[in-house]
Amino acid sequence: MAAERQGGRGGGEENKENERPVGTGADGLSDSLGLEILQIVKESQQQHGLRHGDFQRYRGYCSRRLRRLRKTLNFKMGNRHKFTGKKVTEEILSDNRYLLLILMDAERAWSYAMQLKQEANTEPRKRFHLLSRLRKAVKHAEELERLCESNRVDAKTKLEAQAYMAYLTGMLRFEHQEWKAAMEVTAFNQETIYEKLANAFTEEQAVLYNQRVEEISPNIRYCAYNIGDQSAMNELMQMRLRSGGTEGLLAEKLEALITQTRAKQAATMSEVEWRGRTVPVKIDRVRIFLLGLADNEAAIVQAENEETRERLFESLLSECRDAIQAVREDLKPDQKQREHSLESDSGKVSNMQYLHSYLTYIKLSTAIKRNESMAKSLQKALLQQQRSEEDGKRTPRPQDLIRLYDIILQNLVELTQLPGLEEDKNFQKEIGLKTLVYKAYRCFFIAQSYVLVKKWSEALVLYERVLKYAGEVQSEAGAFTNSLKELPDVQDLITQVNAEKYSLQAAAILERFETFCLDPSLVSKQVNLVHFPPGFQPIPCKPLFFDLALNHVAFPPLEDKVEQKAKSGLTGYIKGIFGFKS
Repeated sequence: MAAERQGGRGGGEENKENERPVGTGADGLSDSLGLEILQIVKESQQQHGLRHGDFQRYRGYCSRRLRRLRKTLNFKMGNRHKFTGKKVTEEILSDNRYLLLILMDAERAWSYAMQLKQEANTEPRKRFHLLSRLRKAVKHAEELERLCESNRVDAKTKLEAQAYMAYLTGMLRFEHQEWKAAMEVTAFNQETIYEKLANAFTEEQAVLYNQRVEEISPNIRYCAYNIGDQSAMNELMQMRLRSGGTEGLLAEKLEALITQTRAKQAATMSEVEWRGRTVPVKIDRVRIFLLGLADNEAAIVQAENEETRERLFESLLSECRDAIQAVREDLKPDQKQREHSLESDSGKVSNMQYLHSYLTYIKLSTAIKRNESMAKSLQKALLQQQRSEEDGKRTPRPQDLIRLYDIILQNLVELTQLPGLEEDKNFQKEIGLKTLVYKAYRCFFIAQSYVLVKKWSEALVLYERVLKYAGEVQSEAGAFTNSLKELPDVQDLITQVNAEKYSLQAAAILERFETFCLDPSLVSKQVNLVHFPPGFQPIPCKPLFFDLALNHVAFPPLEDKVEQKAKSGLTGYIKGIFGFKS
């Protein structure tokens, strides 16, 4: 009861927004009544539980709002002792809140049906109650449409009431698996009406109607597939992948259909090749996962926004974990030892263990791509420097990126330890280069965090380390250029680091300008600007060479040569004076 009273007080402002004054229409005219049916439904659902799939909370909100409306309009259904049924008729239709009353009745029945649908997964008998509540919702929607046919109601409200009735009728036919009737009601009524409304009003109002049309399209294609249109299956899968998964009534049916289709295709898949080795695939769950891997990866690349991309990453990782668990269950200790003993001579791991390594590689690689995608989003936010305090959003910091790169580096370490790849030198070299790339980016954002607290020297050292890692990547890339294309470009990082270094040095100098330092020796009576003579400093001395081998050398005799030289010299001199020749 306390929760209901609190909800009633909290919903007061919303009632003032959605419930117009007596006799006032959608355009503020007093001669017609109007109700923004789709807008009221969407806002109420998003604000009261359906954002998190809580149909029970939304049902409670509808009940409380109905009670407030009946009290305000003095439209009571008897008293606490006796129930007296009353219906809204055209004669008493003088206020748009009477239309809102019937709309909330339909929403309450619909939300109860959706709550029962969630519970019917474990309790099948609740499906009968589910269908009963859906029929009740359709009955209220038909009553709303009938009242809107009155001349007192404007044309726009009439169209919206027709579309709302078609929506609930289509859901009922869908649950009864009346595919043709469900498609006709949904396509020719609801989709056509909302498209006309989107074209008739402003762009801002058209957004809501276009979103509704997009929500309806998967239901129509699913009905077409069950009728016999095989081409609808591919369209359904593309819709699911683009949106990151469907919601509501179609979600479970579509997932089951896709799994069934892939299971049929998996019957023809018997083996998979990875890094030059072919291994058999005998587990159906693994076959289904590998068949859908390419589609899931393509959908991630083509995702329209970050939220959709994140949902697709989570879906792919969840499927991969299920496949790994299926392989792990088959890797029993006795079987594992037997297969290892058979192949121990060749030095290879068993086929099942190698398949487990392949699936683990897919999981770790996908986790790296997801964290890298999140890092890119945070980098854009940091570069834009948008500190929005109005919406209360938390401002991204370099520490957030450091954490992401830590996780990426840990995943890379796990990749190098996969069984069967220890001796693969190319694989180990490729992972080593990727590690250098992410280490460089991690160091860069650690330096950025030091810059924020004005620790210039630490940041400068880290920038030098970034350049070192980036230089190693560029020098060793060589044959691994293709595998590094998907990674962040280290050349862009080098350019950014060089610019940051200059900014860092300038900031350090500017910070010194604001601080005045006075040397006491400069204001004394004996000012000593320069110390002269300069103090002695040790320098290397000139080396001394000692000829230690001279005492052990035996020279050849030179006596005969010395005497002959002296004789010939004197005789020749005398003969030369007197002109004698020998």
